[in-house]
Amino acid sequence: QLQLVESGGGLVQPGGSLRLSCVVSGNLREYYAVGWFRQAPGKEREGIGCISSTGGTTNYADFVKGRFTVSRDNAKNTVYLQLNSLKPEDTANYRCATTLSHNCYSDWDRRLYDIWGQGTQVTVPS
Repeated sequence: QLQLVESGGGLVQPGGSLRLSCVVSGNLREYYAVGWFRQAPGKEREGIGCISSTGGTTNYADFVKGRFTVSRDNAKNTVYLQLNSLKPEDTANYRCATTLSHNCYSDWDRRLYDIWGQGTQVTVPS
């Protein structure tokens, strides 16, 4: 069974940056596409981006507008989410998840994800 564990969240002033990590473990025999999501209290979960198993393809939600970047280092079994120019509206719990597929498809943000991390909180005060 795969496990995903996020880290790197915290309280950051507006305009600041964070890099979140998602470590995948569980006797991996192959690598899978991973998506990043966020959810604020009282709001629906939002897809942020998705990266294919090799890192060759990434997909992003429109609201990202170049501020966020998803990358991966398979040698470390880690997927990253770089958050730049943070704004108060970015305050949310951030989670990574995998569909156990190799690719990110056009509907990546609406697919069912099989395994989720516990989440890491990002807070940007106004």
